Amino acid sequence: MNERYKTFAEFYPFYLSQHQNKTCRWLHVLGSGLVLFILIAAIVTQASWLYWLMPIAGYGFAWIGHFVFEHNRPATFKYPIYSLMGDWVMFVQILTGKLTSHKSNSLKHKD
Repeated sequence: MNERYKTFAEFYPFYLSQHQNKTCRWLHVLGSGLVLFILIAAIVTQASWLYWLMPIAGYGFAWIGHFVFEHNRPATFKYPIYSLMGDWVMFVQILTGKLTSHKSNSLKHKD
C-alpha cells in the first residue's frame, strides 16, 4: 500500500481488495445507511448535535468490519478522500446489485 494513486479509478480496485469479507462490506452498508438516516433526522428536526453522530456511525461500523472480520487496516488512514469516495461507490453498487460476491467471498465487479 505504498504506492500513491493518482485517480480514484486507479484506487477503487485496491479499495475493493480491502473489502472481500461479506460481513465487512455489509457493516459498511449499515454504517453508510445510518449516516444518511442521521443526516435526514438532523435536517428534519434541526438538531445540529446529530451531525456529530455521523462519523461515529460511518467509521464505527466500517472499522469494526476491518479489525474484526477483514483483519486489515482501513484504507482511510492512508487515503482518506479516496476511501470516503469508495465507501459511497461501494454502498451504491452493493444496494443496486452491481457488486456481488462469489462463493469464495471475493468481490466481482459487474460491468
